Amino acid sequence: MGYTLTEKILREHLADGTYDPGKEIGIKIDQTLTQDATGTMAYLQFESMGLSDISTELSVSYVDHNTIQVGFENADDHAYLESIAKRYGIHFSRPGNGICHQVHLERFARPGKTLLGSDSHTPTAGGVGCIAMGAGGLDVAVAMGGGAYYLTAPRVINVHLTGTLRPWVSAKDVALKVLSHLTTKGNVGCVCEYTGPGIGNLTVPERATITNMGAETGVTTSIFPSDGQTRKFLEAQSRGSQWIPLAADSDATYDRTLEIDLSEVEPLAAAPHSPGNIVKVKDLNLAIDQVMIGSCTNSSYVDLMTVAAMVKGKHLPAGVSLGIAPGSRQVLMAIAENGALSDLLSFGARILEASCGFCIGNSMSPCTDSVSVRTSNRNFKGRSGTPSANVYLTSPVVGAAAAITGKLKDPRDLDIPFPQIEMPEHFEIDDSMIIPPLPKAERANIKICRGPNIGEPPVNGPMPEEIRGQIAIKVGDLVTTDHIMPAGARLKYRSNVPKYSEFVFEPLDKDFSRRASALQQSGKHNIIVAGYSYGQGSSREHAALCPMYLGVKAVIAKSIERIHAANLVNFGIVPFSFARESDYDLLPDNAEIRLPGIRKALQQGDEEIVAYADGSGISLKMLLSSRQREILLAGGLLPYTVERRKVR
Repeated sequence: MGYTLTEKILREHLADGTYDPGKEIGIKIDQTLTQDATGTMAYLQFESMGLSDISTELSVSYVDHNTIQVGFENADDHAYLESIAKRYGIHFSRPGNGICHQVHLERFARPGKTLLGSDSHTPTAGGVGCIAMGAGGLDVAVAMGGGAYYLTAPRVINVHLTGTLRPWVSAKDVALKVLSHLTTKGNVGCVCEYTGPGIGNLTVPERATITNMGAETGVTTSIFPSDGQTRKFLEAQSRGSQWIPLAADSDATYDRTLEIDLSEVEPLAAAPHSPGNIVKVKDLNLAIDQVMIGSCTNSSYVDLMTVAAMVKGKHLPAGVSLGIAPGSRQVLMAIAENGALSDLLSFGARILEASCGFCIGNSMSPCTDSVSVRTSNRNFKGRSGTPSANVYLTSPVVGAAAAITGKLKDPRDLDIPFPQIEMPEHFEIDDSMIIPPLPKAERANIKICRGPNIGEPPVNGPMPEEIRGQIAIKVGDLVTTDHIMPAGARLKYRSNVPKYSEFVFEPLDKDFSRRASALQQSGKHNIIVAGYSYGQGSSREHAALCPMYLGVKAVIAKSIERIHAANLVNFGIVPFSFARESDYDLLPDNAEIRLPGIRKALQQGDEEIVAYADGSGISLKMLLSSRQREILLAGGLLPYTVERRKVR
């Protein structure tokens, strides 16, 4: 029996364990990437491990999230990141060079490699046949130091594509189509692997849009084979020598198969307030206030050229604003040189920096009660920076049609020809905004820049004999890491955990931090209770780190998403699930709760423990690997890793 492409690459990189779907394995990581919102803490943790250099083939530090420098905090973090890169042999992509996933796809991602990134949309690089996964910053720090990255050997979903996309339909619509089938939950421990004759009709940027948006299904990653389209893209980036052919074996067996005929896909949108709330654009006819085109999902050369061709010679309607954020400096320079940038400006577009910006709500927030059409990948309530805004996720084509007409409507109804834009055979390469590593002999004398907002990463203590405390907050389904740790303007405190912790659960309960801190000071542990898909969205490890700082010892949920569950373990917080989901209703807000013998249960490998709340016993599951149990006993991955280094 043959192997899937996913299994081929993972087996080649196997460092620990036996490849058995559903079981934990450790794999060697070839490349890492970080971005400034998560990378600052990742490098602080890397430093605290006492490592002298990186052990990966390639590590890149990007500044793309909080590039707006209001106050000293972001600028100080950027200076810290640049100096850390010089000290440890890391490539540094300067602010303005572009979004990490777009730039990494252009300049560094390679077929057959493993990539670990401190951002949940790292699977973008799966568009070139790379196993690319998002993780918490601490996992990335360990991988940079040469440690294996642990994951569940995945079950592989075959997304079999046939046909060709019709005019006015794009790769974003394919991604939304996949979401309509898989939804945003129930896919933990799976990988989407794309096969079939239809893949040959999709360019690498189109494939990258699909693998990027796959993160919203909750899968570990998504991947396309490395074929002629991959070779064409790498040659256009002057990296043709890095191409290798890669595909699944003809007799590979998949866990399940999803059939999609590209010729039957139509323009789709994700309606408020979830990427999984899929509707047909033809069923909408909404007046809109704002259109934002860009993000790591849809900011390629062809995306922006298509928009520019659609709006050329027209003018933006009154009452509608349009923002364009190129994915990289390469894309921005290309549309500047060929005149497309002038067409966008003449139409009335506001040209933004090549960064994440609007996607994380730190700029271009829409007005109150507005309708905003965006080509990004998440439309969680309040993520745009405006809690009352209604955000629809669409393709650039649909976004441009909305900007032209002032309505969210089917672009096939426009009375204009469909622009046929081809990817260039060769891009102009200018890597001057990427600072390469210094020679090893020069690194030791580099002084690390540390502004007053940069603190030491807090370290948890060992797991106590029992967890005894109170339910500090009880939340419902689909609580995202943005709900737990707000982004936007709050991200500037990412390297100052005591300050950032003041905003834990701010969108849901502004009093949580004060209440949790008071309980901690009284000697009680804090416990969080949640519904389905707790911790979905961003890989932001602060959503575990800051609760840990406030004394949270356990999360009890109906289900917890992959990256967040791993982050909880990494910071010494036990992720529990209900043995009976109906028991969620038995845990009232502020209830006293006790989990006796938790340390012994972890040591013995128990998979079930009884929690006592207000006199009632509730069975909880803790399905953890032996390695995860050791991490929890130590108090988290950082003390666990440091202790293991001492033993060696």
